[in-house]
Amino acid sequence: MTHLKELPFSALQFYATAPYPCSYLTGHQARSQVATPNHLINADVYSELVRSGFRRSGIFTYRPHCDGCRACVPVRVPVAAFEADRSQRRALKRHSDLRTLVARLGFAPEHYALYLRYQSTRHAGGGMDHDSREQYAQFLLQSKVNTRLVEFRDADGTLRMVSIIDLLDDGLSSVYTFFDPDVPNASYGTFNVLWQIEQCKHLGLDYLYLGYWIEQSPKMAYKARFRPIEQLVGGQWQPLPPTAAG
Repeated sequence: MTHLKELPFSALQFYATAPYPCSYLTGHQARSQVATPNHLINADVYSELVRSGFRRSGIFTYRPHCDGCRACVPVRVPVAAFEADRSQRRALKRHSDLRTLVARLGFAPEHYALYLRYQSTRHAGGGMDHDSREQYAQFLLQSKVNTRLVEFRDADGTLRMVSIIDLLDDGLSSVYTFFDPDVPNASYGTFNVLWQIEQCKHLGLDYLYLGYWIEQSPKMAYKARFRPIEQLVGGQWQPLPPTAAG
């Protein structure tokens, strides 16, 4: 008898969604390729999918499958070779007093309130700034794989940032991070990526998967600042050229 956990990667099926408005490039239509069925995507299968350029949104595992557009490039940081630049070192120093706590993957009103503030300030009009509790939970709190929720708080206990991270067999996958948008001169996003890189090193993992780098999108181009960084092109991971700057 074959058990579910013994089923091969080839047992998965993939379908393409209908076109929908692109969240990152104005005027573009996007499509996604979705891996199914969800119940077969365990931690091992998910690790292989991420290495093949997939991401996760709730229980759905997908990758871009757009007609005539290849702007979304999967990227990952080989953590052993990473060296923080001067600006990144300043971000580390600026937020070195943040306290971290790995919490349960569950709903917390405090997290949800911070999420709404972040969306309304950083991504106003993007469709997520009015997410209901149910939409928030479906997006970030549903997972079939090995997922962690990490809180970042000031010394006085004030919540400043929340990060959702998946644990893979060769690295961490940065699912989503939201933070306090009202702190002047903060560099929470940069600090969070650097913290995840250090976590990879601590856990003996080789890569931090950062999702998709989109050179033409200010929201996504920043990822190229973490060097060295690799891109997935034609099914092969290779260095992102130094000329590709965020």
